[in-house]
Amino acid sequence: MKTPSRTFLLYLIPFLIVIFLFSLFIYFSVSNYSENYLFKLLEARANKVAKERFEGEKIPTKTTFSLSETSEKLPHEKDYFIPISAYLNVKNEAKRIGLSEDFFNNVLKNGNAEFISKKYLYKGIKFPSKSGEFIVITAAENYFEINQAKNLINTLIFAIGCAFLLLWYLAFYYSKNIFKPISAITEQVKEISSENLHLRLNDQNRNVELNQLSNTFNDMLDRIETSFETQNNFISNASHELRTPLTAIIGEADVALSKPRQQEDYIETLKIILQEAEKLDNKTKALLFLAQTGFNGKIQKFEKVRIDQLLWDVKENLESMNSKNKIFFDMELLPENPLKLKVNGNIQLLHLAFSNIISNACKYSNFDTVTVSIGASDDFVYIITKDTGIGIPENEIKYIYDPFFRASNTKNYEGYGIGLPLTRNIIRMHNGKILVNSTENQGTIVQITLPILKLENL
Repeated sequence: MKTPSRTFLLYLIPFLIVIFLFSLFIYFSVSNYSENYLFKLLEARANKVAKERFEGEKIPTKTTFSLSETSEKLPHEKDYFIPISAYLNVKNEAKRIGLSEDFFNNVLKNGNAEFISKKYLYKGIKFPSKSGEFIVITAAENYFEINQAKNLINTLIFAIGCAFLLLWYLAFYYSKNIFKPISAITEQVKEISSENLHLRLNDQNRNVELNQLSNTFNDMLDRIETSFETQNNFISNASHELRTPLTAIIGEADVALSKPRQQEDYIETLKIILQEAEKLDNKTKALLFLAQTGFNGKIQKFEKVRIDQLLWDVKENLESMNSKNKIFFDMELLPENPLKLKVNGNIQLLHLAFSNIISNACKYSNFDTVTVSIGASDDFVYIITKDTGIGIPENEIKYIYDPFFRASNTKNYEGYGIGLPLTRNIIRMHNGKILVNSTENQGTIVQITLPILKLENL
């Protein structure tokens, strides 16, 4: 069942139940009121016929009734006078009139009683006179049940029918209008494909929730469009980056083969070819690694890793590779509890990620001192790398994770533009985050956040 139809029923059914219960309440209220009113009339008639029967006798004040002036007979009225004496046979009298014995016993005990049969209502009172006490019973036709109940039921059924039609229309109208904007959003989404990712959903200013939904869709489309553009740029840049060394290799080979040359010329040519081939090999490996780290990480082997020990290994490795690298560890934020330094990860990939960040900091700060700090909270460990190098232009920071992108102020520095995208993939694989803040000609701060290994996994 579609949501509009389900909403339509959710509107309609509760209202119909309420109307039906309200109709039952009306019916029983009217029925009860009619019976009570008729019993009061019967009591008044019983007092009246008793006074007429014993006319001339003084009626005690306690037997008078506020409706004692009622003189007209009730519909199909019946009156009974039964003397109360030692010879009174309650059973026979009850059988003769068609009443229960409890009715007579209640009159004798309480002074009055009521009884309802299929068509009649009975009211009995104990009436004192000079010649003795009498049970006076007045009966009348249950006018409501016989003449008015059916009309009331028909009226209520008609009212329920009219209410059903009205509610059906209103529920259908409102359910249709409520979901009309959602249907419009659905139709707009259907029109969007990879060929027209520039399209966006219209704002739903009259509905806050739907406007939030539209904005969420639009934000998602922005990310998808950016991803498509990034992918296209990646293919273009990758083709260019791979073609450049290949072109150099082919050019050097063509020049070497164009005519006989000296042995030194061939050696020089082979050195250039080897150099360009090594660049091509490095770029190919970087691309392969970048593609592998784009997976969800399930194929990688994870283990317990101490971040401080890992960073010391990275420091020693980088300083051994290049003696110009100067890396300083700031221990001020180091947590006292060593358990807060343990994460669940792949040690080779994490080593590569931190090596990329710290080596870039050393390179682009012209081998000035790079500061590395380690801090921790109850749930995360933070690794902060700070340098005082050339920084990144503000308008180019949004492109730093695009493969092969290099900032405009790095032309004099060797690199491929793979390190930072590769690092981000690795950190994401470990459910972490990377944040880069940079100011041109002042330096860069890179903060990496990783979740701490849970106590039950230690």
